[in-house]
Amino acid sequence: MNNFLLKTAVALLMLVVSPCSTQAQDKIQAQALPEATKKQIDNLFSKWNAASSPGFTIGIVRNDSLIYSKGYGSANLEYSIPNSPETIYHMASISKQFTAYCILLLAKEGKLNLNDDVRKYLPWFPDLKQTVTIRHLLNHTSGVRDQWTLLELSGTRSDDVITQEHIIKLLSRQQALDFTPGEQYSYSNSGFTMLSEIVKSASGQSLRKFADSTIFKPLGMRHTHIHDDHEEMVPNRAYSYQTVNKTTYKNSVLSYANSGATSLFTNVPDMAKWVMNFYAPKIRSPQVLAELTRNGVLNNGKQIPYASGLNVDEYRGWKQYSHGGADAGFRTFVSVFPEAKMGVIVFSNLAEGNPSARAYEMIDLLLKDKGVKKPAVAQALADSSKAKLANAAAFQDFTGDYYAADGARFSYSLKNGKFYWKSPVAEYLLANVEKNTFSSLRVGVNSKFVFTKQADGSVQVVQTWPDNERILQKINPVVLDAAAHAKLLQAYAGTYYSPELEYMYTLFVKDQKLVLADSKTKDEPLEYLDKELFALYGVFIKFKRDKHQKITQLEMNAGRAKHLMFDKMPPPKSKPKPVVQTGSEAKEMPPKAIGS
Repeated sequence: MNNFLLKTAVALLMLVVSPCSTQAQDKIQAQALPEATKKQIDNLFSKWNAASSPGFTIGIVRNDSLIYSKGYGSANLEYSIPNSPETIYHMASISKQFTAYCILLLAKEGKLNLNDDVRKYLPWFPDLKQTVTIRHLLNHTSGVRDQWTLLELSGTRSDDVITQEHIIKLLSRQQALDFTPGEQYSYSNSGFTMLSEIVKSASGQSLRKFADSTIFKPLGMRHTHIHDDHEEMVPNRAYSYQTVNKTTYKNSVLSYANSGATSLFTNVPDMAKWVMNFYAPKIRSPQVLAELTRNGVLNNGKQIPYASGLNVDEYRGWKQYSHGGADAGFRTFVSVFPEAKMGVIVFSNLAEGNPSARAYEMIDLLLKDKGVKKPAVAQALADSSKAKLANAAAFQDFTGDYYAADGARFSYSLKNGKFYWKSPVAEYLLANVEKNTFSSLRVGVNSKFVFTKQADGSVQVVQTWPDNERILQKINPVVLDAAAHAKLLQAYAGTYYSPELEYMYTLFVKDQKLVLADSKTKDEPLEYLDKELFALYGVFIKFKRDKHQKITQLEMNAGRAKHLMFDKMPPPKSKPKPVVQTGSEAKEMPPKAIGS
């Protein structure tokens, strides 16, 4: 028997001989999954069930029991330690619902109000002339720029040690919000780091200590903590990996020492206790759970699917509370169906694991439709007859490539008298539902596009979907001859500095391309999109000119951090050679040797 199988057998033996009352065993047996269903679930994970592969740990909760749990693959490849339900995993963004719960407990105790200005508790956060409330942070409607995006743009690697203090200093320099608080939904990890600090300010305890005393201990989550010290050792923890090729993996290093947005450590049996608490509350008031799962509302009264650290929607007609997480190579997903008194838990230590897809494959085996008539695909295909345009040429100006400040990049095209939208995921057929308005015909893709031609001839499109919207601008590349193009690129060259990031980029021309360089990462050639507009992966860089047409700034738009300004620095002045005075003569002094 190899080492991996031996350890698996030992782990299973420990489960068999662990104390459990006859009554509890009878209850679990009564709720047990049929063997055929267990086999179907195991088959979903068979690809990763080897000692040479990272894998998964899973759990299925029904009523008041964890009725099925199992590990697949290795928790640690270097020592061939198998995954098991007891393996400790980094939860990434699933942590947010626990942070939110702590905030709501403090609100119930009267130690804070959800409509308070965050600066009441965080005096270090800058006065940006707009009120950001605690509720805005909970619902991701604050406009506060995302910390991970800001850190990346300031040269921090994802595998660097990232402390709470590091993030606080970065957020304390924020010079503007991405939008007016409450106007939009935009996922911001920064908001939950700030909530962690608000817990500390309002309770006098760190988030780790407060959550331990108010959530983990009362629920009996004995193997759960907020991991706010990257040097702390944790027995039985999983390590995370990325795929190199079909049979080779590499370490995906995580060294976080921050809390609020991430850093919860737990395992499947402990998470099962949290899942049960949603429909059979054991801690505090049901009012707190009601607030935790209440959908956010924008200033215009529109409800969004996000509540407080949770997505709240429906699946197969059943109300669902869910959230996923992704840090380094850890991928996590937990879904709760309170009406069915059921939950599904999937943790993976493989970056490509996609636990949400695995979770819904399991859910489809366990949960029947709740009397909801599903839209028929055949009907959707029949509706595609509406896509044939009577005058396709009238929409020719709307074809082309578009970009948005949040990093989205789409294209629209006409083919055989029909209008198509192409995203990075797929191409979708659109129907012309009004004058310049199109809607997707694909079932489950509820996007609408309204095109507008501006006075200056430019074209923009407003995309809306159930919980949000974005504005995309058409890209109109300027065609120049080689000499004119080189001259244009050279005008952009120089050094640019952001006071907010306290970071500097240098741009130079190489091989007829504009290249972005900094002190920490490799040089990257930029893609030329339009006059004054360049792209690097999901980051758009737009240059600004003054009234004399001199380039003075560049603006970076990078998804969850928008309108970051960098000032163009004046070129360094050449230093005059020092001279030594001898009487009435002045002689040049030779430069000093290094180290002399």
